[in-house]
Amino acid sequence: MDIASLRAQHPDHWKKACAIRVLTLDAVAAANSGHSGMPMGMADVATVLFEKHLNFDPADPKWPNRDRFILSAGHGSMLIYSLLHLTGYKQATLDELKNFRQWGARTAGHPEYGHLEGVETTTGPLGQGISNAVGFAMAEESLRARWGAKVMDHYTYVIAGDGCLMEGVSQEAIGIAGKHQLSRLIVLWDNNGITIDGKVELSDVTDQKARFAASGWDVFECDGHDPVEIDAALDKAKRSPRPALIACKTHIALGSSAQDTSKGHGALTDKQLIAETRAAYGWDHGPFDIPADVKSAWAAIGARGAATRAEWAARLASLPAGKQAEFNRIFAGDAPAKLGAAIRGVKKAAVDSPKKLATRSASELVLAAVNPVAQETIGGSADLTGSNNTKTADLGVFDPLNRKGRYVYWGIREHGMAAAMNGMALHGGVRPYGGTFMCFTDYARPSMRLSALMQVPVVYVMTHDSIGLGEDGPTHQPVEHLAISRATPNTWVFRPADLVETAEAWELALSTKTTPSVMALSRQGVAAVRKTHTNQNLTAKGAYVLAEATGKRQVILMATGTEVEIALKARDMLEAEGIGTRVVSMPCMELFAAQDEAWRKKVLPAGPVRIAIEAGVRMGWDRWLLGERGKEAKAGFVGMSSFGASAPAERLYQEFGITAEATVAQTKALL
Repeated sequence: MDIASLRAQHPDHWKKACAIRVLTLDAVAAANSGHSGMPMGMADVATVLFEKHLNFDPADPKWPNRDRFILSAGHGSMLIYSLLHLTGYKQATLDELKNFRQWGARTAGHPEYGHLEGVETTTGPLGQGISNAVGFAMAEESLRARWGAKVMDHYTYVIAGDGCLMEGVSQEAIGIAGKHQLSRLIVLWDNNGITIDGKVELSDVTDQKARFAASGWDVFECDGHDPVEIDAALDKAKRSPRPALIACKTHIALGSSAQDTSKGHGALTDKQLIAETRAAYGWDHGPFDIPADVKSAWAAIGARGAATRAEWAARLASLPAGKQAEFNRIFAGDAPAKLGAAIRGVKKAAVDSPKKLATRSASELVLAAVNPVAQETIGGSADLTGSNNTKTADLGVFDPLNRKGRYVYWGIREHGMAAAMNGMALHGGVRPYGGTFMCFTDYARPSMRLSALMQVPVVYVMTHDSIGLGEDGPTHQPVEHLAISRATPNTWVFRPADLVETAEAWELALSTKTTPSVMALSRQGVAAVRKTHTNQNLTAKGAYVLAEATGKRQVILMATGTEVEIALKARDMLEAEGIGTRVVSMPCMELFAAQDEAWRKKVLPAGPVRIAIEAGVRMGWDRWLLGERGKEAKAGFVGMSSFGASAPAERLYQEFGITAEATVAQTKALL
C-alpha cells in the first residue's frame, strides 16, 4: 500500500504511525547518528501490534503476565523508544528522545536491558533478540504448565530484520522453537530486502519463508504498510499451533528519497531530505512536536492494558497465600529458603564420607539436592547430558508433551542454548543452567557476554575444563578459556577443587540476581581437599587458606580445581624438607578481588615465594603473583603455555610439567 492510499483509507492509523517516523527522524538528526530506515519502514506493523494485540501496561512495566515485545533489529532502536514514549512509559520522556545516543541517556544507540523500562533484552548484536525470544517463550510455556493459564498466559512478539535472520544463531534458535512447538512465539520479519552494503541479494539467496517452514514454523505474509492485512496476519499467527513467522513486506525509510536503498538503512540527517519526507507524510509540525489528537490516541493505547493487568492481579490474589508468596519469590529472583540447608547437607556428607570424584560428578550430586528445593531451575545440555552431568532424576524432560519437564535437550546448539537461557532468565520466574564442554564456551561466547552485560544470573556448566579431558586432544582441551571468561566483566568463574567447593559455588550461583556464573568442572576424578565441615561458604571469599605452613612460611602455592590436589602434594614434599608452605585454594578470582584488602592481605601476605598452579594459560594470574604485595623475582607459574595434545590425562600432566615435582623444582629455584 502506498502513502497516498494509506493516508486516504486509514487516516487515523497513518497519523499514529507517522508519529513514530517523525520522532525517529528528529532524534537521529539531533544525535547526527543512528538508523532511521527500519523504524520508518516498520511503523505500521508496530502501530497495529501495540494498538490491537499487545497486552502491556506502562504503569507496571514488569507485570509478570505482560506480552513481551522484543526488537531484535536493535539498530532500529528509535522504533521502541518512540513506542514507549507515545504509550506513556514514565522513563521514556521526550527529553530522553531528544538526548538519543548521548551520555547518560536511557535511549542508548541500541536498546539496553536495565536502562529503560519496557526494553526486555539488549539487542545490539543481531540475531540475539530472536534467539532470546525462544527462551522467553519456553519460560512462558513452563510457567503456564506449572501455574495454570489464569496466572501465566501471554505471547512473545519479535520484530526481526534480514540481519537477524542471516546470523547463524538464528537457525539454532528457530530449530529449537520449531521442535518445541512454541505457539506463543510470533516473529514479524521486516522484509525490506536491504542491508548496509546494499540489496540482500548481494550476499544471500535464502528463501526465508521456506527455511522457517522447514524448521517447524507456520508462515504468514502481509503488506507491512496495510493495517488491515497486518491485523489479519497477527490474528492467524496467534491461532497457530506452532511458532509463527509473519513476512511483512515493507519499504525501508518509507517516504524519503532514501527509500528502498542502503542509504535508508543508516542515519538520515540531511535537512532537505527530512523536510521533504515530512511533507510527503503531510506532517507540518515542528521537531519533536506531536499534535494533541495523536498524543491522546497513543495514550489511549497505553491505557488499554490497565484493566487486563488488574484482572490478572485479582486472579493471582485468589491463590492461596503460600502459592502467591512462591510466585512472588521466583519472579523476584530470590533463592528458596531451603537452599542453604540443602547445600550444608551436601557439604556435611562430603566431609563425613570423602571420596575421589570428578567435579562434574560433584556438580550432579549438588543438583540432585538443589533441584527439588529450587523448583524454578530449568537444566539442560548441548547434546552432552551424560558428560555434563546436568540432568537429575526429578526434573523430567521439557517437550511439547510435558511442559512441566525441567530438562531441555538443546541439541548441538551451544550458542542457541546460551541465548535462550538469557531469554528465560530475562522472562523471570525460572533459573536456567546449561552445559557443554569448556572448550565450547567459544560457541556460546556472544551470549555469555550478554549475560554479563545485562546482569542476568544464567549458570554455564562447562565440564572437561582442561587437558585433563585427555584423549579427545587439543581441539577439545581448553587452555585459554578460563582467561577469556575471567576477562569478562561481571562474570563469576568458579573452578572448584572438590564436592564441598562445588556445592558452595552452586549456592552462590543460585543466590545472585545480577551475575552469570561459569562452572569449570573436571572430567577426571580428584581427591577431597576440604576435610573439615563448616557452615561458612569459604568459596564466597574467592580464595582462602586451605593448608598452612607448619614452620616459617616461605612459600605460598595458589591453585584452582584439579590442581589444588597437586598443590597439596607439593606442600607435603616441601614441608618434608623443612620449607614452610601454605596452600591457597582460589575457586573464584572475581570474588577474591571483591574482598577488602584486609582479607586479601591475610591470604596473600608479602614475603613468601608465590607459585600459581593451573592447567590453563598464565593470563589472569599475574595480579596474584606480581601484585597484591608479590614480586616478580619470587613468582612462578605451573601450567600451560601451548595447546594440548591427544593422550591419557595422566600422561599429559607429566608431559606438560603440571606436577607436584615440577612445582617443587620451580619453588626451590625461586627460594
